Amino acid sequence: MNETTVCVVGNVATRPVFRETATGASARFRLAVTQRYWDREKNAWTDGHTNFFTVWANRALATNVQASVSVGEPLVVRGRLKVRYEQRDGQSWTGADIEATAIGHDLARGTAAFRRVHKSETPSETPARPEPNWETEPTVRQQQEPALVT
Repeated sequence: MNETTVCVVGNVATRPVFRETATGASARFRLAVTQRYWDREKNAWTDGHTNFFTVWANRALATNVQASVSVGEPLVVRGRLKVRYEQRDGQSWTGADIEATAIGHDLARGTAAFRRVHKSETPSETPARPEPNWETEPTVRQQQEPALVT
């Protein structure tokens, strides 16, 4: 499947809007991504053009966005880029959406404390496998001779 996957780093520009739908949770917010470059004449970093993306998150990612994301926070967003063309009131509009597959805080600009979400579903029938003991030597399995099929 051919799709345009992007990874953008920017700041949350709008409060995330969360909705519960028949197909599951959905959240959206705007992300401002500003180009920065070194201006040799000013001998300083300068802000360039700002692009705005509408970021869409679904299901568990949407629920976690609602609980974790606020306006002004720096984020890293990975997902599928979708460009929209619309006609409104006789004018043409172009918009860029990102259907997010992963969203996280940009740790180059701050710290975060991760909290795993525990599902309220019943555990599966299969028992959990124990963690391996990493301090012991792994056992070497004997390779068996392949069986001859005649």
